[in-house]
Amino acid sequence: MTIKPLGERVVIQKIEKENVTASGIVLPDTAKEESNIAEVIAVSEDLKNSDEIQCDVKAGDRVIYSKYAGNEVEIEGESVIVIKYQDLLAKLG
Repeated sequence: MTIKPLGERVVIQKIEKENVTASGIVLPDTAKEESNIAEVIAVSEDLKNSDEIQCDVKAGDRVIYSKYAGNEVEIEGESVIVIKYQDLLAKLG
């Protein structure tokens, strides 16, 4: 999949949570809470080349993002989120 975000945007893909609790109980899909942890798929050229904004993420990084931010789209059978750079909250080490 090739996708190039425009403006100050980043494309991310959700990382699904485990379906089993720490005590070993298997959770059905309806009981799962949605994760707000994702992997960066692409960063716009505007962010990479910006003098005003220091972009701290690159493709492959894991990030935490605002729960209701961005637009979810399906491309070639894969679900991704196009999100503003400002809606990224943290980068996971």
